[in-house]
Amino acid sequence: MRQALITALEKQFEAEISAADASIKLLLENPVAVSEHLNHQKELDCLLHKIATAEEKLSVLKDYNIPREEM
Repeated sequence: MRQALITALEKQFEAEISAADASIKLLLENPVAVSEHLNHQKELDCLLHKIATAEEKLSVLKDYNIPREEM
C-alpha cells in the first residue's frame, strides 16, 4: 500500500507539471485559442508557479527517506 501511495503522488505531480506545460505552450504558441480578456502575464506566472510547486514536491518526495517497501 505504501508504494501505491508514493507512486500515486509521483504521478499526480508529474501530471500537474505536464498540464501546466501544455497550457503554457498553448498560451504562447496559439494566442487565438485563449480569451481576449486573459491577463497573459498573470496566467503565465500562475502556470509557472504550479510547475515549480509540483517539481519541488516531487523532488522532496524522492529525496525524503520514505521506505519504498512494506516490512
